[in-house]
Amino acid sequence: MKSLHTRTGTLALAILPLTVIQANELNPDVSVVLDGYYKQNHTALSPREEGFGLGHTELSLSSPIDDLFKGQLTAVLEDHEGETELELEEAFLQTTSMPYNLSVRGGRFLSQVGYLNSRHLHEDDFVERPAAYRALLGTHYFDDGLRLNLLLPTPFYWQIGAEAFDGNKLSEGDEDIGAYTVNTRFGGDISRSQSWQAGLSYLNNRQIHGEHGEEHGGEHEEEHEEHGHGAEYTGENLYIADVVWKWAPGGNNRQQQLTLSGEYLYVDDLNEHATSDDVHEGWYASAVYQFAPQWSAGARYGEVELKEAHGDHFHGQELKETDVMLAWSHSHFSTVRLQYTHQEAHGFDEADNTVMLQYVMSFGAHGAHGF
Repeated sequence: MKSLHTRTGTLALAILPLTVIQANELNPDVSVVLDGYYKQNHTALSPREEGFGLGHTELSLSSPIDDLFKGQLTAVLEDHEGETELELEEAFLQTTSMPYNLSVRGGRFLSQVGYLNSRHLHEDDFVERPAAYRALLGTHYFDDGLRLNLLLPTPFYWQIGAEAFDGNKLSEGDEDIGAYTVNTRFGGDISRSQSWQAGLSYLNNRQIHGEHGEEHGGEHEEEHEEHGHGAEYTGENLYIADVVWKWAPGGNNRQQQLTLSGEYLYVDDLNEHATSDDVHEGWYASAVYQFAPQWSAGARYGEVELKEAHGDHFHGQELKETDVMLAWSHSHFSTVRLQYTHQEAHGFDEADNTVMLQYVMSFGAHGAHGF
């Protein structure tokens, strides 16, 4: 398989194989990611509970099917209120040899809106996703649907894509296609040591209509708190802008690398009672410095301003969050992370400061992470 690489990371998969792949149906690639943690206190908008817990533990199977298709299945185990829950996060087919750099994916998969959402949680540099992601995308948005991507024949990296989803992972409704997205991502190398990527995404939630918007502010949020799945705050239109810059001396990111990244999220048309001033808005900026082959340190700051629906009116909520972390990775397959989180909030009773200790260990097949 040919890939489009920068000197400081992999931007995306590009031209897919032209030769016939002989799939071994009895021997697919198997990978397991173990995520465990200790958390000192409860915090606002967090799916991780106080004390010892099982985080986002994954079991994944993947394999080429023939010369045209490959498939992947990912199941997730998580603790919630003293019970272990099993959820199917991904189960999709993807084309591998379409002309004109086209690719099609169908089934259940992570949406590619934003920078972080299409990445598995174990790829993150912090214990949890930013507060804006936890509120507006349910930490990470995956759904049943169809994706079409096109890699354009330009001298720099430029991909455009569109997705259509069932939409019930965002809001329950009666639409056959409850959500769709369009997005573009572009980037390249600045020098031998630097590379960058930027993206724009739009998600339309067609389930937000009429009286359902009013119900979403009450019953749906209570359901989210009970089960811990889905986005707690939604609207009809979600816009995301993201940018990433990486620096590694001489392009050698195994020894040293600095990554700066940030995203801005904006949601409007919350329900039938919303005015132009009733919006959800959030952003974060992070810096992670791998200062030695096995050590990295990072800091992240983010804010999210939300409107909690109460019948025909809204109550404002705000959360400011600062994270600092230190991580030790003995190898590409093992990470132990210590993180301190400081929260300042209005309208969140569980906002607090906390210390978290996390391990992320993987074994089996382990593909390269994205840019």
